Amino acid sequence: QVQLVESGGGLVQAGASLRLSCAASGRTFSSYAMGWFRQAPGKEREFVATISRSGLTTYYADSVKGRFTISRDNAKNTVYLQMNSLKPEDTAVYYCAASSILLPRTGRECDYWGQGTQVTVSS
Repeated sequence: QVQLVESGGGLVQAGASLRLSCAASGRTFSSYAMGWFRQAPGKEREFVATISRSGLTTYYADSVKGRFTISRDNAKNTVYLQMNSLKPEDTAVYYCAASSILLPRTGRECDYWGQGTQVTVSS
């Protein structure tokens, strides 16, 4: 069982940066690949980024590639999402998720979810 708690969301202007954190409970954090997903109002949840158990492999959605960076600190049981050059279309609730597969890119591949943190980017 893994419990995930996101933090770091907020209201920012376009072009600003935010860093989201996702703290995991339990001693098996390093056994899970981690992913970030987001859901905007009226839209389906979409994949943002994923990172392997070791942190050596990452993968991004095209919409965030070059602007967002996913990382993890297994000693701190935490995964991060550094978001730079934010755009209004990045506005969404951001969720972190843990998965037993290598690099999850869909919600169905994830086993545990956090409660989400709101990111709002004004123009």
